[in-house]
Amino acid sequence: MKQATLPLSDHCNGEIFINPPLPEDWEEAPRPPSWPDAPHTGRSGVKAGRRRRGIRPLVFLRWILSTIFEKPSHNLEPDVAGNPHCVPGQGEVAVTFIGHSTFLLRYSLPGGGTLSVLTDPIFSDRCSPASFIGPKRFRPPAYQLADLPPIDVVLVSHCHYDHLDLPSLRALARRDNPVVVTTARTGDLIRKAGLLRVSELDWWRSVRIGDLEIVCTPARHFTQRGLTDAGKRLWGGFFLRFPKSPERPSVFFAGDTAHGPHWREIRTRLGAPDVALLPIGAYAPRPMLRKVHTDPVEAVEAFRQLQARQGIAMHFGTFPLSQEPLGEPERCLRETADWAGLAPGVFEAPGFGETRLISR
Repeated sequence: MKQATLPLSDHCNGEIFINPPLPEDWEEAPRPPSWPDAPHTGRSGVKAGRRRRGIRPLVFLRWILSTIFEKPSHNLEPDVAGNPHCVPGQGEVAVTFIGHSTFLLRYSLPGGGTLSVLTDPIFSDRCSPASFIGPKRFRPPAYQLADLPPIDVVLVSHCHYDHLDLPSLRALARRDNPVVVTTARTGDLIRKAGLLRVSELDWWRSVRIGDLEIVCTPARHFTQRGLTDAGKRLWGGFFLRFPKSPERPSVFFAGDTAHGPHWREIRTRLGAPDVALLPIGAYAPRPMLRKVHTDPVEAVEAFRQLQARQGIAMHFGTFPLSQEPLGEPERCLRETADWAGLAPGVFEAPGFGETRLISR
């Protein structure tokens, strides 16, 4: 019998990480009558743990070629004025959208000073193993690293190139040497960037950094950096809270994920977050991407199941990762939130560069 190299769990078979099977009573998100197209209803939950999820070589090659020959339109709204150096009050969090899944989160500390957290930092022009090929930005980051205050903590949700960008991590290592919190078996890549203070977490495990507690949460996704390492590293999200200072807003950063029962489980175990950062883009074609990415309709249902006070969208309008037109995820989010009866502004896409002060 082959010896297991990873701890056995509902999301690990001993050799690779997997998505747990969907429960038999699982229901897809309720959808508006006309937009977007409903996902295929064929169930895959029972088989979820039996097959290694990864990128097939032919699909990967077709994707690379599309980034060379296809020239998407660049109809972009101007950046929104924000202030990444904004100092929040004691009961607030400052949330600055830099682009894709990169946010700057800032908290004021009781004894003075400010805690700065950066999520899935990517400042490179391409999300790719090479600097000359692969998906190139529609738009630059709203802020460059030099524009940001010193970073204390970095969150890395998984190893895909649009979330774990080695050049950005190397620059952070040289400038700030922050603590990095990431998912299980991902630390080897981060240490190659020169960041040595790395905490790797399995789902539901946590780490304390001063008064801040960071809990790794489940997601439905996959990991892969090359053609042979599919499933060797874990994926997940992070829940940030201050157990000794409940007046400070909690933040849930979902990472990269498909829709699933984990939203309700996160709320049940950790409580409803004050702020939920949820992905809305890279969902088309739906038959191929529904198992790894939420669309805006599913993001609205995730927001409802989490019972978050404020939702902020991410993972849209930055890299050409899929086939939906630029601007469509934001439009669909607005229409779905209205159709679902959400209060105006409670869950929306931020402007690039926008800073929001959010209190409990």
